[in-house]
Amino acid sequence: MLDVRRLVLLRELSIRGTIAAVAEALNFTPSAVSQQLSALEREAGVPLLRKAGRRLQLTAQAEVLVQAAGDVLDVLDQAQATVESTMPTVQGRVRVAVFQSAALALMPNALHAMATEHPDVRIEMVQREPETALHETWARDFDMVIAEQYPAHAAPHLPGLDRSDLTTDAVRLALPPVDTALAPVSSIEDAEALPWVMEPRGTASRHFAEQVCRRWGFEPDVRFETADLQTQIRLVESGNAVSLMPDLMWTGRTTTCRLLELPERPRRTIFTVVRAAGSSSPAVRALREALERAAAAVGD
Repeated sequence: MLDVRRLVLLRELSIRGTIAAVAEALNFTPSAVSQQLSALEREAGVPLLRKAGRRLQLTAQAEVLVQAAGDVLDVLDQAQATVESTMPTVQGRVRVAVFQSAALALMPNALHAMATEHPDVRIEMVQREPETALHETWARDFDMVIAEQYPAHAAPHLPGLDRSDLTTDAVRLALPPVDTALAPVSSIEDAEALPWVMEPRGTASRHFAEQVCRRWGFEPDVRFETADLQTQIRLVESGNAVSLMPDLMWTGRTTTCRLLELPERPRRTIFTVVRAAGSSSPAVRALREALERAAAAVGD
């Protein structure tokens, strides 16, 4: 009989790439991980790992076991959800990864609703970039991710994940107030010569913003990079930069920024993703419903 815990370690190695990364993620020592994987090889009776330079590669037989480990974990997720559905109250833990504007605009109301309606559910929230969080949810680091998708920039698709759209918001050109602007600006073409602030390279919002500028015939002068949209807003309000900003950032706050509609009126989509095997968990369903109500309230 193969040991399920060792199968999970093998799956973690296939996801994270190194024994050191597996040890760090699971709070093991690297030697303990190596010992457990060696024991799994003896149980399976076939080689599971081979050296490729300084890294380990999984054999074809190991890949079969990795798939089996994922199937076993899905069955356990479904069993846990079934057990939770028999309880008199909604309870459990939901680990959520969320990007900044959703954390500011949607999570406060959703958390308050959960605390009021389902006090036995523990919500744990971590801020993550959506692309990273989607992979981490697939890898079982999180139970749910609130993610975003920009026009012409599809979010990563990973097997076994269930997506549900929450809302959309417009993306507009955020300009300084007239009295602090470095130069007169009334359109995106006028912003060509101005300093820009954008999120770091590799993010969907950065790719989207650069593509918008290029479609209008110029390369943006990105002098400031920050993933913190609150900082971006302050740089714009103080007259130091211009930016493309989604409307969700203005929820519950005022701004001195001038907001110009872009010619194509692009809209960003905000959605939740959970593992399909755990989507029937009462706690997960309750949080999704609370987020849907929070998103509807923002849109009203």
